[in-house]
Amino acid sequence: MNKSTLILGIGNILMGDEGVGVHVAKMLEKVNFPDHVTVLDGGTGGFHLLEYFDLHDHIIMIDATLDGLPPGTVRQIKPRFALDFPPAMSTHDIGLKDLVSALQLLGRMPEIDLLVVSIASIQQQGIYLTEEVQNATAGLIAKIKEMVENEMVVAEI
Repeated sequence: MNKSTLILGIGNILMGDEGVGVHVAKMLEKVNFPDHVTVLDGGTGGFHLLEYFDLHDHIIMIDATLDGLPPGTVRQIKPRFALDFPPAMSTHDIGLKDLVSALQLLGRMPEIDLLVVSIASIQQQGIYLTEEVQNATAGLIAKIKEMVENEMVVAEI
């Protein structure tokens, strides 16, 4: 049986690159994923997402980060605790860390894969991604499709 998977894009779409997770979620809504996969625009995160975390075995989260790496750099992190999230994860940092802490306290922590995209600034205003971050989205989408496909193969073994 396949795990129930949530692909969750996080970010503020009005702040340019900071909204990369939401942009990617919108792109992934057009993909024909298996029934056990849900794609969600999580906006700026927060406790309203607790229900979605509780309903899924596996969360693939996409978010921007201010990590000092070149804009458009994509990294995969397997956070197990709130402290495992990168520092300065944009304007919704506290909400996501609090959400993970709440899940841990409730004993309902799903498997989480966090895909972070490096951005230069959260001060950028506008609904468009910079060229560097936009160029990273194709590889990010391919990575997510591969993760879902590999999950299905493992479930069949």
